[in-house]
Amino acid sequence: MSRRLVNVTLDNLGDLPVRCRSCVFWELDPVAGERACDSGAADLEKEAWLSDTLLEWGSCGQLIYVDGLAAGHVLYAPPAYVPRALAFPTSPVSPDAVLLMTARLRPEFTGAGLGRMLVQGVARDAARRGIKAIEAFGSARPAVEPQPPAEWAAPPRNAPAQPAEHSCVLPAEYLLAVGFKTVRPHPKTPRLRLDLKSTVSWKEDVEYALERLLSSMQAPVLTPR
Repeated sequence: MSRRLVNVTLDNLGDLPVRCRSCVFWELDPVAGERACDSGAADLEKEAWLSDTLLEWGSCGQLIYVDGLAAGHVLYAPPAYVPRALAFPTSPVSPDAVLLMTARLRPEFTGAGLGRMLVQGVARDAARRGIKAIEAFGSARPAVEPQPPAEWAAPPRNAPAQPAEHSCVLPAEYLLAVGFKTVRPHPKTPRLRLDLKSTVSWKEDVEYALERLLSSMQAPVLTPR
């Protein structure tokens, strides 16, 4: 089984999950995001955001392929490129950190160590740029299993064009399980941080946490509404 980690670009944007290809939850502020979804222009706004971010800042996402099939992805960027970040009560993101926006794994690939590879890819890229930390807004909604969303299927019939907030925000339990620490508590959306100064020990801790976490994860079953 071959695994390949590549940067997200305009050429492979179509390999993201169906929902994520036209989701602008993070890329636009709440008002602009709702307007884009209502007008059916969300996919174009997504492409425009990716294009601008790539030109001005560089790589802002990682895709992982298994035997040629897109199995998961992660998106991240400096907070200045993420308008939605300002809408959170626990903002702003620290100026020395990059914001981990969201991540997805195909259900059939959970427990295979792919989440570990994606997180490590973000850490390597951030460290190479001299960034000191990764921060994320977490969803404090209770969950049976602390896990990243695993969703690659087409949206259910009559589902809203813009996903609900909790589907675009990583579970706080998951972030804590892979080494993040809470820096701004909140009952719904705490802000968490992962310092990169101790890269070696961090990699070992994350490898262990993710291996244990993903090996016990069960993929959720999507049912039409």
